[in-house]
Amino acid sequence: MIVGCLALNASFEPLTMVPVRRALRLVIDGKAEIVEHDPARLVRSASLSMPRPVVIRLTKFVHVPRRFRRQVTNTFLFARDHYRCQYCGRSAAELKPREALTRDHLIPMSRGGTNEWTNVVTACSTCNTRKANHFPNEIGMHPLTVPVEPHFVHLSWAVRRLTPTQAKYIRVFYGPETLHQVERLERRTHHHH
Repeated sequence: MIVGCLALNASFEPLTMVPVRRALRLVIDGKAEIVEHDPARLVRSASLSMPRPVVIRLTKFVHVPRRFRRQVTNTFLFARDHYRCQYCGRSAAELKPREALTRDHLIPMSRGGTNEWTNVVTACSTCNTRKANHFPNEIGMHPLTVPVEPHFVHLSWAVRRLTPTQAKYIRVFYGPETLHQVERLERRTHHHH
């Protein structure tokens, strides 16, 4: 299985996965350095042979504007909330056949709520219907955990497989909890394929 190369910003923040050819091009052009390589595999061309990069680091810092960071998608939302209704606490596996996990807005869209991470929670369809367009305090329905913007959604590699070496850099930069979230998300994604 071909796994790409993890590209880190100059600050060591994991940025994205890039194809190995592109990673090599960046290294050859002096725009990146190889931080980790696969000693068992070489990449050969007519003129040179190089270790296959697993993690590269850009030499110049790249500013990543917030608007390019991950939007709230249900895939990421449900992963953040551990595939559990934030009102009744049931997991996806415990729902009845006609029920489903849905996105609920704490402050309803009809009353000025937004699609930001801090205003959305995972809710089973039954709880979502019951909450309707009420504020949490009007109906006494408060989420089990306070919704926050998770780290892992900023990253374009969040749903991709990572080698243990690549995963180490994510753990170092963001802490183990983010890595668990990424891994949980990955397991989940692979079930569907």
